[in-house]
Amino acid sequence: MASLLSTLMRGQFTLLNPLLQALDTQKARKLQEGLGRLQQRAVSGRVHFQEEPFELFEASWAWPKTQEPAYALLYLHGGAYTAGELEYSKGFGGAMADYFQAAVLCVAYRLAPEHPFPAALEDALMAYQKALEHFAPEKIAFVGESAGGGLCYALAQKCRDDKIPLPAAILTASPWCDLNMQRDVDEACRLDPLLSCDGLRYSAQQYAGTYDRKNPMISPLFGDLKGLPDSLMFVGTDEVLMEDAVLMADRLNSAGSPCELVVKEGMWHAYVLYGVPESKEAMQQMHEFLQERIHGHP
Repeated sequence: MASLLSTLMRGQFTLLNPLLQALDTQKARKLQEGLGRLQQRAVSGRVHFQEEPFELFEASWAWPKTQEPAYALLYLHGGAYTAGELEYSKGFGGAMADYFQAAVLCVAYRLAPEHPFPAALEDALMAYQKALEHFAPEKIAFVGESAGGGLCYALAQKCRDDKIPLPAAILTASPWCDLNMQRDVDEACRLDPLLSCDGLRYSAQQYAGTYDRKNPMISPLFGDLKGLPDSLMFVGTDEVLMEDAVLMADRLNSAGSPCELVVKEGMWHAYVLYGVPESKEAMQQMHEFLQERIHGHP
């Protein structure tokens, strides 16, 4: 059962959904950037940001001011591969730096349709290699929501295949792991107060371009999932990507790559970002998971 605050927020999302779905790509990007700036204001004074220059994309470190971080998070934001720029990435990235007292590399990977696959994956790999210059792999975790969650699993497969040291853990919320979208998700779409099937199919086409959408680097659900780091995954029952999460968790566990899946009743897409009681509970679970996987104790 969702909390009262979450129920009220969900109602607002439902009312706003037709307006959100009517936004074009540029307006969606501006909306996300505004949300990111609001999140940054919430941690101002406790987190400072330091630009990390790359030739093809933007990125910034979020550093907690109270102590020297002992580990780092590579944060890959959501936005269906078509939205989410640096200010948005710094929003939740800054919140995680504050909560976990960790260094967070906030990555604004290149976006489709201007930069389709494999641009986002190439940028994520370059950012991870930069993080490895500052932290040992066992002191790094991948974190991502929605498209960024799927990108975390594609990146992990890429690193394994290229013999690049893997991180200690992967944490995802509502990961988009199957851009093929051939399953029957119409009922899930009716429940989802934020996403639309048509919007996701459009973004999948924009990102995949001429590539097969079952390519594991695009849809990690179809990849070889053996030998990946332990995962913690969150999803709500009332979202179109719930089946993505359930299938991905099952396939990870079947491949011997342990994944703990948290399915939250009555919650929407990427609910961990929204500051409601359920998201605070998820952040605590993430903290405990990181403590166990990176520091070796609960």
